[in-house]
Amino acid sequence: MKTSEIYGIKPTLEALHANQTIDKIFVQKNIKNEGLKEIIHLASEQHIAVSYVPVEKLNKLSKNNNHQGVFAKISPISYVNIEDLLENSFSKKEDPFFIILDELSDVRNVGAIIRTAECTNVDGIITLKQGGAAINDQTVKTSTGAIFNIPICKVDHIKDVLFYMDSYQIQTVAATEKTDQSVYEVDFNKPTALIMGSEGKGVSKNALQMAKVKAKLPMLGETSSLNVSVACGAILYEMVRQRQS
Repeated sequence: MKTSEIYGIKPTLEALHANQTIDKIFVQKNIKNEGLKEIIHLASEQHIAVSYVPVEKLNKLSKNNNHQGVFAKISPISYVNIEDLLENSFSKKEDPFFIILDELSDVRNVGAIIRTAECTNVDGIITLKQGGAAINDQTVKTSTGAIFNIPICKVDHIKDVLFYMDSYQIQTVAATEKTDQSVYEVDFNKPTALIMGSEGKGVSKNALQMAKVKAKLPMLGETSSLNVSVACGAILYEMVRQRQS
């Protein structure tokens, strides 16, 4: 399944006014137009990422159609809000498990995490509206369709989610090398949210400070770190082991 694509000022404005889930908008550099100004304003209000690009980029994206200086990608899935995600999850079980993706940039890593999360009965994935990888056709492909079977929530700020989860007494666990505690020492038999950081920087400073628990996987070889999707999978199956024992 491919991400829907729209181009042209009027179709993009209609999509914004209809509150369609737009992942990203590309606007031509150095072009002045009232319609484009309104698009940029609405995108800002809806926390949609806007990228300013040369006309050649827009020509390529729109296959040389009449883009009028704007091109947008609409998400292939619908999102849930954080309130509904938590309420629905707790209505089904006492110990839901969530994954928070903190600025991951590789869509294939996100897709792989979603695939493993669905296989391990994770209750929802939380990711950023801006600053993280888009949910696009590559994400869908890498997840092998699992993305359609697990709730996905997009938020403005991770710290707000962590405050909200604290009010639900959800244990927040940051996967980080900056700790002496192993993931095998963490009690996953309680409501938990696992925070996975970006490929380059790991869990962000604010999220690391706010997390109730910090834990790492043992590294026994010469390589210093695992791919984030592999690390997430290893932690998820420790959660499964604990909950099935």
